[in-house]
Amino acid sequence: MTACAIEGETTGATATVEPLDEDPGEPGEPEAAVSGHGVPGNGLPGEAAPAVPSPLPPPPFTITADGSYAARLTAAPAAPGEDRAWYPERWTLDGPEPYAVPLPLDQPEERDSDVVPLADGRVLIRRLVADRHAFSLLYPTGPGTGELPLGAIECTGLTLLPPSPDGGSVFALVAGERSTAVWLVAGGAFGPEHVAEIPGHCSGGVWLDRAGRLLALDRKLPGRGPVKAVAVDLERGGEVTPLLQIAAESNDRLLLADADSGLLLIRSDAPGHDRLGWGVLGSSLPVRFPECLRPADVAVTPFAVQPGQMLMPESCAVALRIDGAAGSWVGVWRPAGRRLHQFAAPEGWQAGCGSWSREGVLRLPYAHAAAPCAVALVDAPADREEYRPGDPSDQAGSGAEPSAAPVPPVVCKPVPLGQAPLLGRLAPG
Repeated sequence: MTACAIEGETTGATATVEPLDEDPGEPGEPEAAVSGHGVPGNGLPGEAAPAVPSPLPPPPFTITADGSYAARLTAAPAAPGEDRAWYPERWTLDGPEPYAVPLPLDQPEERDSDVVPLADGRVLIRRLVADRHAFSLLYPTGPGTGELPLGAIECTGLTLLPPSPDGGSVFALVAGERSTAVWLVAGGAFGPEHVAEIPGHCSGGVWLDRAGRLLALDRKLPGRGPVKAVAVDLERGGEVTPLLQIAAESNDRLLLADADSGLLLIRSDAPGHDRLGWGVLGSSLPVRFPECLRPADVAVTPFAVQPGQMLMPESCAVALRIDGAAGSWVGVWRPAGRRLHQFAAPEGWQAGCGSWSREGVLRLPYAHAAAPCAVALVDAPADREEYRPGDPSDQAGSGAEPSAAPVPPVVCKPVPLGQAPLLGRLAPG
C-alpha cells in the first residue's frame, strides 16, 4: 500500500485510565501492575523474556503548546519484504472526539523526517536532503495534501525546538564548534531566518512565556565546565541571562516550565547525584528534590504541567513518564503532595506525550490497530497531605525535603531572574 492510497479521516475515541494501585510506593510493584506492556512474553516478575532484536523507537509525536493539534510520521502496514511507506499525520485534539487526517504526498517520506504541528492546523515537515535541511508546510486540500516550501538550511546538525507558545512559529538549534545558532524556520516573512548566536553548545529548549520570546536552553561553554540552563531573549538578539545556578560545579538542566504559575521542573546533580527537582521562577527558595520522584529501578521524566494555576506552583499537577523493566507507564505528582501516583498507560500510548486541561484532566494520545487515533483521560488524583514551606516534616523524609543525600544543604539562588533584565516579562499571557 503506497502513501498516496490513504484517504479520508480517521475518527478516534476516548478512554479512561485506571490507577495501578492505591499505594504504588513499594519498589517493584509497578512492574507487576503493568506486566505485558512493551515486554515479550507475559511480563511476570522473575520470568526471563526471550531475546529479540530491539525495534527502532517510533517517530516523535509532537503536540502544540495549547494542546489543540498533534502530528507524527506513521506508515501503513507493509507486506513481508517491502519497505513501509511513511507519511505525516495530523491529529485534532480540541474537539469532542479526536480524529486524524493523513497528509501523504506523491512520494513517501523518510523515516528520519521531523513534523511539528501549528495552531492553525498546518504541519511543518523537515526533510534531510544531502547536507541541507529543507522545510515545508503541509495542509489538507480536499482529497489531497497541499505543500508550501519554506526554504532550507545547509548544516551538518539541526534540532527542532518544541512548538512555540505563539502557535505559528517553529525554531531550530544548529550547533557549531564554539556557539549555537537559533533559527526561525517557520513563521518568518522570507523563509528560514537566523535569529541569534549563543556562545557555547546548547541543547534542550523550554519556553518560559506565552509569547514565544523567552527560551531556556541548557548550555555548556567551550572547554570544560558544567551544563547550566540560561534564558535567551529572542527579541533582543539572543540576550543571555543565567537561569539555573544551584551549585558552582553542578549540571543544572531545565526540563519543563509553566508560564502561569512559574513552576520549573529541573534535573541536577547538585545533591551529589542526578535528581529530579522543582523550583519557582524568580523565587529565592532553594530547589527541592523530592524523594518520591526517584522510585527504585525506574527512570522518571516529566512531560506536561497543568496550566491555569495562576501564582500557585505547588498546586500544579505534573505528568511524568516512568520507564522500567515492564515498559513505560504514567505518573502524576504535585509539589504540594507527598506521593507519586502511578497509572498503567493505554496500549499504544505515544510514550512521553500528553497535555493537561486547566481542570486537571490529563489527555494521553494512543494508537493501535483497533483504535488508530484515540485519547485516554486521567483525572489528577487528590493528595491527602500538602506541603507547606518550613513544615518540620521537611526534615523527616516526607518527599518535599531538599535532598535525601547526606550532604550539607546547598544555599543557592536557583532562578536568579529577579536581578536580570528579563524581570516583568513573564506575566501570564
